[in-house]
Amino acid sequence: MNMEKLRRDYGEVLWTGKKCIMGLPISFTRYIITDTSLYTKVGLFNVKEDEIELYRVFDKQMNFSFFQRIVNCGTITLMSKDTDTPAKYLKSVRRPREVKRILDEAVKFQRDKYYVRGRDMIGANCNHDLDGDGEVDSEF
Repeated sequence: MNMEKLRRDYGEVLWTGKKCIMGLPISFTRYIITDTSLYTKVGLFNVKEDEIELYRVFDKQMNFSFFQRIVNCGTITLMSKDTDTPAKYLKSVRRPREVKRILDEAVKFQRDKYYVRGRDMIGANCNHDLDGDGEVDSEF
């Protein structure tokens, strides 16, 4: 995607990438990290777009399957205080440690900008079903 078009549509883009299948970015899922938000665009003809403001993110986790480690991919899980998307998965992104570092810096900057601290996230809904078995997981 053209960076000029991304800047026009989303503002200051820090990183953009696609979900990888077998190590190749041939998916119709695109992740865009701007200085204020994380956008997920899914689809080819009918496009669904989701946004999470970065200051709402309160926890991050990285998972690497055996095959993902071979092709230098990983899944980043973001826990947020966003009501419609409490858990966001950036699945099979290339160079996940670099992406997580970019996210860490952007989240910290946004939380400092809005004076959001850990005590402001106390009421965050931390009851999530991360593995899809229908039961609330207590550990990330």
